Amino acid sequence: MIEKEQIENELKNIIDPNVNVDLITAKSVKSLKVENGNVQLHIELGYPAKSFIAGFKQQITDKIQALDGVNKVDVDVNVKIVSHGVQNTLKPIENIKNIIAVASGKGGVGKSTTSVNLALALAAEGARVGILDADIYGPSIPMMLGLSGYPDSKDNKTMMPKVSYGIQTISIGYLIDADQPMIWRGPMVTNALQQLLNDTNWDDLDYLIVDLPPGTGDIQLTLSQQIPVSGAVIVTTPQDIALIDAQRGLGMFEKVNVPVLGIIENMSMHICSNCGHEEAIFGEGGGIAMAEKNGLELLGSLPLDKQIREFADSGRPTVVAIPESRPAEIYREIARKMSAKLALKSKDFSNKFPNIVVQNT
Repeated sequence: MIEKEQIENELKNIIDPNVNVDLITAKSVKSLKVENGNVQLHIELGYPAKSFIAGFKQQITDKIQALDGVNKVDVDVNVKIVSHGVQNTLKPIENIKNIIAVASGKGGVGKSTTSVNLALALAAEGARVGILDADIYGPSIPMMLGLSGYPDSKDNKTMMPKVSYGIQTISIGYLIDADQPMIWRGPMVTNALQQLLNDTNWDDLDYLIVDLPPGTGDIQLTLSQQIPVSGAVIVTTPQDIALIDAQRGLGMFEKVNVPVLGIIENMSMHICSNCGHEEAIFGEGGGIAMAEKNGLELLGSLPLDKQIREFADSGRPTVVAIPESRPAEIYREIARKMSAKLALKSKDFSNKFPNIVVQNT
């Protein structure tokens, strides 16, 4: 008859591809019961995985069912997203479990397009998601999500996020005319960022994606030092000059103790829409080399695809416009890996401890 230890040993051989570790190491096994050859197993994932669960559940079931002495296997897989630790001096914001910054060292690498599609991919995988457009000088999120106009306010003090395709959004672009230049000095920009974050009535978010402007200036430092960030991802192209700038962005997050969850290589390969010829216009291998150099994971590589740009410009990003396409699938894979990497980080327990009040009686 099969023993519990045998099942546990088999679980050590089943790798969760989103975290690249086995189920025991990932602490995903929440309960295991073995009785008369019948196995009951409860797996809990710490990241959204709607399109992944069914196949993974079947894989686990097949592996255990193949063991000698197993009669019946009942595997339950569910998702529980929790808050994770932030910078030591800060606490998570109410109604936002995790803030993830999307950064790049330089402009023109497709960071905003990546941010929007990642937010939509997380939502498609079952999470409650928001996106904060932190590029005060050049807000592009409203156009990419087909939104415009002022956000509503119920108390004339705070703003309601504008919603598109199920994700909550806020941007300075909703508060100014489209052709109005933002001629602001650093302190005004950082104050605007904090107001956008704190004066928006976010509704119970699992993840808030913050689309940062390129570089390592005032906004990046404000976010790193004053806003509770659970993790960051770096978007780059394979081009050498982009990788050099991306390395600076990575170094900034390391200095302020914000964990970098991984690197996304954008525009990695151009595929001709007419003949199918593949060409590495911006070079190749840069993303994986940077990841290996810094001990990080390359979360995924996205093609230089004309449709990705066209859909973003039209207000219907790839993940919602063509959800069954290969680019949309890559965005979902990256979103799962990104949130799975975060799930392995330390959890936030600041709300678990009671407040102690000393009174004279």
